[in-house]
Amino acid sequence: MTRSLGGAELATSIRNDASVAAAALAEIGVRPKLAVVQATDDESTAWYVRSIASAAKRTGILCDIVDLGAAASTEQIRSTLVELGHDPDVHGIILQTPLPDGTDLDALREAINPAKDVDGANPVSLGRLVARLPAFAPATAQAVIALLDHHGISPHGRTAAVVGRSTVVGSPVAHLLVQRNATVTVCHRHTTDLAAGTRDADILVVAVGIPGLITADHVADGAVVIDVGTTATADGRLLGDVDAAAVDGRADALTPVPGGVGPVTTALLLNHTVDAAATQYAQTRSDSLLAGFRSSV
Repeated sequence: MTRSLGGAELATSIRNDASVAAAALAEIGVRPKLAVVQATDDESTAWYVRSIASAAKRTGILCDIVDLGAAASTEQIRSTLVELGHDPDVHGIILQTPLPDGTDLDALREAINPAKDVDGANPVSLGRLVARLPAFAPATAQAVIALLDHHGISPHGRTAAVVGRSTVVGSPVAHLLVQRNATVTVCHRHTTDLAAGTRDADILVVAVGIPGLITADHVADGAVVIDVGTTATADGRLLGDVDAAAVDGRADALTPVPGGVGPVTTALLLNHTVDAAATQYAQTRSDSLLAGFRSSV
């Protein structure tokens, strides 16, 4: 029987660590603050953003939801991102998608201050990630690696396949796996024979948003499968990209949907916000004060 790689326990641990660090910062007069910019009337997106705000509150992090409305222009959104980037009270910024039709997503990502880019959206952040320089990785991609670590699964020396090449998950998770010494194949919608690219992988990561795309034919015996897909149904359920029933007993382990990658992603966004607050504080204070903060956490 395939074991479940749940993320709830890990997410709780990450949030607890972030809460301790946020409390330590509060004692020296710094309240970590996250700003989530959205421009949509999509209810599932609104629900997700509210869940981030709720988790932030429980962790001791301030959270502003900046709702620009579904008719917002690229310039309106960009102006807001630039303003938040210069606001010393804001330590982390998330640009939530989807965005209104016709907006220039590339220009908007570039408008996010890299120091506050807690979801690794700015090309500067992605470039630093590839170059193995300090930067916030996209939280969902980092959540994949964190889940593997939490469940004692090392990518070192193993083969991995990633289905999906977005800058949000597929491409960054491929780079993170390579940095952990895995040999990685990246597949996508133009891959002629998807199963040929995935069925020999020790670790399979799927992030395309097509429910049930991955069946037993795509999975090696004993593989570890990380399902990043979350497609909402009309009746409120969330479906993953993997047909869980089909791979049960074939895969050694599989992340559940929901309850796998998702809660870890949210926890990491909060943890990144606290880290950003600490770094920004350090840049305005002496090394001795920073050393005092570090010793307190």
